[in-house]
Amino acid sequence: MKMDPFLMILATLLAFSGLPAEAKVLELSDRFIPMKNEGMWLIMFYAPWCGHCKKLEPIWKHVDQSLANEPIRIGRIDCTRFPAVATEFKVHGFPTIIFFKETDLQYSYEGDRTREDIVAFAHRLMGPPVNLVASRTDFNRAKDKSEIFFLFSGEESGPVFDAYFQTAIKFQQHEFFYRSEASLAEKFSGVKETQTIRVYKDGSSYKFDENALFERDDEAGDRDQRSAAVEKSEREGTAELDTTTSTSDKTHNSTVLVDWISRERFPQFVKVTRGRFSKLMSTKKLLVMAVLQENKIGQLSQQTEMESFRQMLKAVLEANIDKYRPHFQFGWTGNPDLANSVAMQTLSLPNLLVVNTTSYQHYLPDDDPSQLTAEAVMIFLDQVLEGSAKVYGGSSYFVGLYRAYYEMTTSVVEMWRGNPALASVLFGLPLGFFALICYSICCADIMDAEDEDEEEELLNAQEHQKTD
Repeated sequence: MKMDPFLMILATLLAFSGLPAEAKVLELSDRFIPMKNEGMWLIMFYAPWCGHCKKLEPIWKHVDQSLANEPIRIGRIDCTRFPAVATEFKVHGFPTIIFFKETDLQYSYEGDRTREDIVAFAHRLMGPPVNLVASRTDFNRAKDKSEIFFLFSGEESGPVFDAYFQTAIKFQQHEFFYRSEASLAEKFSGVKETQTIRVYKDGSSYKFDENALFERDDEAGDRDQRSAAVEKSEREGTAELDTTTSTSDKTHNSTVLVDWISRERFPQFVKVTRGRFSKLMSTKKLLVMAVLQENKIGQLSQQTEMESFRQMLKAVLEANIDKYRPHFQFGWTGNPDLANSVAMQTLSLPNLLVVNTTSYQHYLPDDDPSQLTAEAVMIFLDQVLEGSAKVYGGSSYFVGLYRAYYEMTTSVVEMWRGNPALASVLFGLPLGFFALICYSICCADIMDAEDEDEEEELLNAQEHQKTD
């Protein structure tokens, strides 16, 4: 059988490109609604007029190619043609990416729209909330898959494991969670393990103090009261009190573990993007951010002032890791607009910005940022910890009004720079109509006044004639 020449050329191109020939984004309709529970789906909800959707389109094809050999189907739905789909899945903005899983589960993607991040998001959700590490090979595979992951070691029962499993369900779309036997985990950490939770990142591991699960935030002596109540229930044979106390413990355990994972789920020195910034705010740490400017290809050129500033801040962290790690989350951003939005001013570059993730206040060094040294940065950070550094911003009503004003004026300026013609039309037409209305009102008053003057002159002339 002779093969079509066009198909032969297409097959050859796919073979040499190293991409799976079967990779193809499915164009779906509203018939997807009853099919959403049939296997796993990764769907992009888009609108043809949306600029962000057009920018995501080539990335989405690469996502499909990267997941072609996985048991998941990649598709997209035009919500302008099928508005019922947008209503069914509560899609309020474009593009929206949702992962659908059996048993009617769905997860909305909240990260940066890059191929690597979207593919990692799908890989995390394709498996169970907690994956088994049964060998050194599995452990090395976990390290290759993600720069950060959490590992539970020990007997898979009790309040510690219950809290870990529930937290893994909550964070599954964001992080990888694993479990292993204590004897095997001991080889990974080099420390004798019993029932332990560790985070592996930056070439090291940090242990979660499971005793914190039982530390109450109530008044002193509450724990003793709880023990007495349990003993009383055992004597009286009342299981109701036991059940209530157990439920309270589980809630407290999960809350403490969630707080710890929120603080530890980022590298010590992380790149801050718009998609990641809101998640960094949940760490409840002070965010120390080097404000830099990337080039047109999204990189910091080597041997430049920007790169030197970044390396200097990273060196400060590494030299004081034990002192600063519990209090600060270090990072850098190549998008100065993000930092300007936080500071509500245009910052000089490079610069240093510290954000209080609980009060939404921020700190700026008094010295010229371009002249900052490692010693000056350490003094500044110590002042922030001591509370003696000058504070800006916050979450008050007046700060919120000023922030809204700053965002509005910045958007107008950016629109003018990007497309002056469009900005002239959008703002010129309303201003023109407003000016025309004002002119009409003013001219009408003047014309009425002139008419009244003419009538008075005419009446005066007629009276003068009668008098003569």
